[in-house]
Amino acid sequence: MSQAITIARPYARAAFALARDEGQFAAWSDALAFAARVAADPQAAALLGHPGLSHDEAVALVAPDAAGGKVASFLALLAENGRLSALPEIAGLFDELRADAERVVLAKVTSAAALPESEVEQIRAALKRRFGREVQLETAVDERLIGGAVIAAGDVVIDGSLKGKLARLQSALAH
Repeated sequence: MSQAITIARPYARAAFALARDEGQFAAWSDALAFAARVAADPQAAALLGHPGLSHDEAVALVAPDAAGGKVASFLALLAENGRLSALPEIAGLFDELRADAERVVLAKVTSAAALPESEVEQIRAALKRRFGREVQLETAVDERLIGGAVIAAGDVVIDGSLKGKLARLQSALAH
């Protein structure tokens, strides 16, 4: 995974620079997300790796219909360099760069059960106070947490799950 990120980083930075120059963060983000979903699909990945597929055909496969000229050119560059498989990492890094530029924190709340919208808004407000930025919140459910929630925002992880508390207790008792 770290090698994929290392490969993807300069491409993500280049895409970000192009999007910034055009003032088109949202359009680039949408186009890269679409291309990343296609490239991550096992059937599409098999096609993209086929030696008989031309660069133009590969770009046509991953590019969204509304892709602008620079997005298509960027995807063509990836195809020429054999880097279309790095699209999921490129899209993720691009979104991180975009969030930083727009002063938005991307956070994920994973809870043992679905959270009511009021609790999600309380978490968003608390994170906004902590980071001093707008918060874009994604929620997920993982019943293995038993209870509570895990919040991941950038490099910060807050584990308030019952599973995490039990693991910390077990570790403390083992020492």
